Amino acid sequence: MKKIILTAALCLPLHVSAQPSSQVAWTADQLNFVKAGDPAKGEQLSKTCSGCHGENGISISPNNPSLAGQLATYLYKQLQDYSNGDRQDPMMNAIAKGLSQQDAADLSVWFASQPPAFQSRSPMVYEKAEALVKDGSRDRILPPCEVCHGGDGKGQVMDMPGLSGQNAAYTSATLKAFKTGERHNDIYRRMRLIAESLSDQEIEELGYYYQNIRN
Repeated sequence: MKKIILTAALCLPLHVSAQPSSQVAWTADQLNFVKAGDPAKGEQLSKTCSGCHGENGISISPNNPSLAGQLATYLYKQLQDYSNGDRQDPMMNAIAKGLSQQDAADLSVWFASQPPAFQSRSPMVYEKAEALVKDGSRDRILPPCEVCHGGDGKGQVMDMPGLSGQNAAYTSATLKAFKTGERHNDIYRRMRLIAESLSDQEIEELGYYYQNIRN
């Protein structure tokens, strides 16, 4: 019951003027369009991605995310956000603008079909992170992370990314970017509101917690 209440509280708009921070509308047609992406064509397109995101979508750099096993709908949304300028990165903005929507769907489906990444386990103790993932924080009206990202960290629905196996440094850097507002393509500020309530220690621990989950 507590998880339901916390989730409902998060979903309520805090400001009447709040707007979606993305131009992607998940209609049935849009979902079917992404689902029908051609992985064979996506594989060919992905060869230009390997320099940053690694062979078969598994990155060796903490600055670049692994894409293997990620939700296709999430990847497609990110490419559209880069193309529209809703998410900022000079290199990715240029790349995404050069892709058609079909290219984006093909790439997303191919990366989603690849075996997910798994980083080496860390001995770091992450009790704070585990509490946030399983129980959230009633005092801060934070829902458990697993409500959106799944108990196994694999993500769910359309724009809730999988986090399991992702490099800890990248996950932590992403949370910090949401916290400062540097990244702002989260729908109705959901992740910004959460990240603003997290301490730096909690953010670091969450990175290692999800890195250590086996897919």
